[in-house]
Amino acid sequence: MYNHSILLTKMTRKKETQQTVEGLQRNLKLKDEYIEKLEHDIREKNEQITRLTSLVDKYQSVFTTNQSLLSGPKRRRNPGISAEPVRADRALEFKKESVRKYDKGKKSKATIKQAILENDFMKNYDHQEISEIVDCMYYVEYAADEIIIQEGEDGKLMYVLEDGEVEVTKDGKKLCNMGPGKVFGELAILYNCKRTATIRAVVPCKVWAIDRQSFQMIMMRQGLMKQQEYVAFLKSVPSMKGLPDDTLARIADVIEEYHYNCGEYIIRQGARGDTFFIISRGRVKVTRKATENEEEKFIRSLERGDFFGERALRGEEIRTANIVVESKDGVTCLVMDRDNFNQMLCSLEEFNRQYEDEVETERFRVRGEYAHLKLSDLRVIATLGIGGFGRVELVQLIENPEKSFALKAMKKAHIVETRQQEHIMSEKKILEECNCMFIVKLYRTFKDRKYLYMLLDLLQGGEVWTILRDRGCFDEPIARFYTGCIVEALSYLHSRGIIYRDLKPENMLLDARGYVKLVDFGFAKRLGVGKKTWTFCGTPEYVAPEIILNKGHDLSADYWSLGILMYELLTGSPPFTAVDPMRTYNIILRGIDAIEFHRKITRVAANLIKKFCRDNPSERLGCGKGGMNDIRKHQWFTGFNWEGLQKGSLEAPIIPKIGSVTDHSNFDAYPADDEVPPDDVTGWDKDF
Repeated sequence: MYNHSILLTKMTRKKETQQTVEGLQRNLKLKDEYIEKLEHDIREKNEQITRLTSLVDKYQSVFTTNQSLLSGPKRRRNPGISAEPVRADRALEFKKESVRKYDKGKKSKATIKQAILENDFMKNYDHQEISEIVDCMYYVEYAADEIIIQEGEDGKLMYVLEDGEVEVTKDGKKLCNMGPGKVFGELAILYNCKRTATIRAVVPCKVWAIDRQSFQMIMMRQGLMKQQEYVAFLKSVPSMKGLPDDTLARIADVIEEYHYNCGEYIIRQGARGDTFFIISRGRVKVTRKATENEEEKFIRSLERGDFFGERALRGEEIRTANIVVESKDGVTCLVMDRDNFNQMLCSLEEFNRQYEDEVETERFRVRGEYAHLKLSDLRVIATLGIGGFGRVELVQLIENPEKSFALKAMKKAHIVETRQQEHIMSEKKILEECNCMFIVKLYRTFKDRKYLYMLLDLLQGGEVWTILRDRGCFDEPIARFYTGCIVEALSYLHSRGIIYRDLKPENMLLDARGYVKLVDFGFAKRLGVGKKTWTFCGTPEYVAPEIILNKGHDLSADYWSLGILMYELLTGSPPFTAVDPMRTYNIILRGIDAIEFHRKITRVAANLIKKFCRDNPSERLGCGKGGMNDIRKHQWFTGFNWEGLQKGSLEAPIIPKIGSVTDHSNFDAYPADDEVPPDDVTGWDKDF
């Protein structure tokens, strides 16, 4: 009995032990499953972190911009930048000259081309432009430890490193090393600027270089040649034979190039169409079938210069034949749709009428009552602002203290040094002809051996930029009023064929009533109908893509800047910002759709901004048949009192406080300028 009891106890304990072991095994299995699940979750979290990190890197500029409400505008007060003006006739002369091309082997050509195609900025140029850039680059050797680019110096060359290694430093700190196949110094081919870093040859280096003037001539010549080619094509089209060259040039701007592969149908018989085609490269065949079940019959071939679909420009057309690509390498066509064609013709007719009426009937010259003023009649009270060429002073009439003005003084030697004589003379001529309540008035000009002077309206309300900086951003009613003032200013200028090219809050000043007036017309230029201009100028965050790429630009560049201005007024910072101009330009070239709009911007405001900032200049709001009225009718301006604004009866949202005719409290304080510029007596300013 005792032994049996012991046996039962042992069996019970064994069973309990077995159950414990099984329980432990189950727990271990659960633990393994839990650990496996944790590892899976950790992997998923790591993947999410990687994706988020990638997004942060991709949209870093967006997040930087979106901090503007917390810390005010991120953009510093930046002066406008400009390349030396280049005339179109000079570019055409350059075309006739034997372009200096430098011999280089296939390997060197391939290295340069690949470096350009891998560069974020240079890759935006087309094949022909890149080929010419490669051909015009010349060879330079640098010894080990030799400086290729010195930080702070003026730059005019872009380089491609073919062989060797260079070190990049900024403010004495090493940033990186670069090996063969890299482009550097590319900002210098756009305009004269200070180098932002030092580049030193670590070992003996072989590089290829091109200067700014050659690059700009290449780009301008390519654009003019392409426009001439398009105009020549258009002249062969019966419905366009009677149109003048300047009209054809504008129509050429709305043409787009499309490539079609061998065997591809460009047009199918029986389909409805509103598109017109001109063949610029390759060959197509025309086929037709009499009945649905019949095979296609060859009619003829069409080659470069031939066109098809012309009737589609006059009204919707049922296609009567097939157009099929015949060339093995495909076909390139110039394509235009009916809406763009009709819109362009209508807007050109309206522009011509306005331009002829306004230019012939209005010629406002220097205001007569101040024609006899001398510099000695003026007393300097304070500095209102400083710029690239000098400063603006608040001055008072000595004999009539109740009269005060703004006197803009520009250093003649610096104007000559930066080759901006043409811009300065253009500014004077345009301002003395303007008579608009939204544009600063020019009363008188003076000059001496050191300076040129402009006697201007005194706008004591200060810069919109200063108010924006202090407030962080504007609400919609304020932004709408200021944008409306600029719309009226641009309407006046554009109706006279004048492009402004430097729109930004720094160039918008408030008068005593709180109305905005445009100032600083240094980059303004009168364009002929259907004409473009090519000089790179503006403020980095505001320049349109076609200016950056040297494609030639016209009045539509101002509409792009108007969209950027709206964004900055509403958020305190422009949408395209980066730590240096070249990165800013690369972000601009990605387009407005790559920007995540700030939450402060409403859906309707975003819609208007995006319509201003279309990549294709001819598609921007304001460029169509309705012109400026298309802007005024946009939903964002619903209920806005345009008539009151135009008559000056609409109350401004911010009324500046002004104590006296010499009150300059709405302007920042500036240090005195102790520099004495050298004399300039070359006589270039004899008509100033």
